[in-house]
Amino acid sequence: MPEDVEMNDSQPQPAAAPPPAASTLQHLKEIASVIEAGSLTKEVRRISRAVRLTVALRRRLAARDVAAFLAFALPHSSEAFARLSSLLPKEDGSEMDVDSAAPAAQVSIKHGLPEIEIYCYLLVLIFLIDNKKYDEAKACASASITRLKNLNRRTVDVLASRVYTYYSYVHELTSSLAEIRGTLLALHRMATLHRDELGQETLLNLLLRNYLHYNLYDQAEKLRSKAPRFEAHSNQQFCRYLFYLGKIRTIQLEYTDAKESLLQAARKAPTTARGFRVQCNKWAIIVRLLLGEIPERTVFMQKGMKAALAPYFELTNAVRVGDLELFRAVAEKFASTFSADRTRNLIVRLRHNVIRTGLRNISISYSRISLADIAKKLRLDSENPVADAESIVAKAIRDGAIDATIDHANGWMVSKETGDVYSTNEPQIAFNSRIAFCLNMHNEAVKALRFPPNSHKEKESAEKRRERLQQEEELAKHMAEEDDDDF
Repeated sequence: MPEDVEMNDSQPQPAAAPPPAASTLQHLKEIASVIEAGSLTKEVRRISRAVRLTVALRRRLAARDVAAFLAFALPHSSEAFARLSSLLPKEDGSEMDVDSAAPAAQVSIKHGLPEIEIYCYLLVLIFLIDNKKYDEAKACASASITRLKNLNRRTVDVLASRVYTYYSYVHELTSSLAEIRGTLLALHRMATLHRDELGQETLLNLLLRNYLHYNLYDQAEKLRSKAPRFEAHSNQQFCRYLFYLGKIRTIQLEYTDAKESLLQAARKAPTTARGFRVQCNKWAIIVRLLLGEIPERTVFMQKGMKAALAPYFELTNAVRVGDLELFRAVAEKFASTFSADRTRNLIVRLRHNVIRTGLRNISISYSRISLADIAKKLRLDSENPVADAESIVAKAIRDGAIDATIDHANGWMVSKETGDVYSTNEPQIAFNSRIAFCLNMHNEAVKALRFPPNSHKEKESAEKRRERLQQEEELAKHMAEEDDDDF
């Protein structure tokens, strides 16, 4: 009799394989369905959501995915399909992706929607820029601008603003910004006539950047002062506007307004936009030094900015000490850095502040000192240092920087005794500025509050509430990547 074989039921069963992740092409098709829904229901927020999803997908784009999406989204007989397909690089020997993870209900969209067509232009433009094919990107951007001039739909405005941004960006990469200035002005005029406020915001910033790139500060201020103003629709565009406004005000010697604009831009910018915040802090440091203020050490020790702000830290230390020789050494040591940041001309203005700071320290330390000793301590290297020291001291007394008198007969500077600061209006001015800052922040926070439309008229069903919560979660998930891409 054959022996019974023992069955071992305790052997572990193989775990079920996880479902394969959705392909890039399938994600693009889902984004197209979101754009279609936004176009049919006239909901701009759906188009914005599609743009955010594209930003999250940007690093995974490949030529075969973009080509397959164009074949899916555009009619093969359309002019846009032929133009965009010709701009994509050909990949020999590579097979098209198979959507193994596609759901049972395949995604389908209606052909002929302008939003889908503009999105295809935007997708190809982003792909070409990321792959450094700038000539093809310029051709794609010009074609998309030509197509946008014939459209006047509010659901296209979000996509159009992104197209404008990349249109200017690709020309900046190829050092041809001056060529598109007339086009940008025409687009801004068109956006104003169409009441496209997001487009106006974007194009105004692009024009300001264009003018400032060529140091045309007067033209930039004329455009900014005459352009229509309204409530900001995009935090990123508002931050850029504040930064450009701060640069213009700095060049125009309006340091107080420049400081407020630059600090507000740095504060409102997202934490992921590190490069933008570094630029804001560099200009804000220079402006504060020009105002006679010394920035706190914590400004230079911010996370991720310590190395970038190191030259400005040494410059601030030279201004704080009032050492003219140290100031010259720092300016020469980091001349290339300051030239790249376009702050070298502002640093030349700081020489007078260094002298004034040194003179203030001398005034506090000595009750009486000769003008010759002042010239030696300030290290004035002119032909007649004593006469220069006398004029510097006289100007500082007239401006109220120091409280002293000049004894011309003996060649002395006689400092007056320092009084009680609380007997002056300085504490009142300081408290007033702090209160104004807090009130301004409160007003901006109130203005930034947003509520869903008609929330007081109709009650939200459970299904709509679930859909809203899901959209809010997706928004929070992709917000950081969107901010990083914008800046």
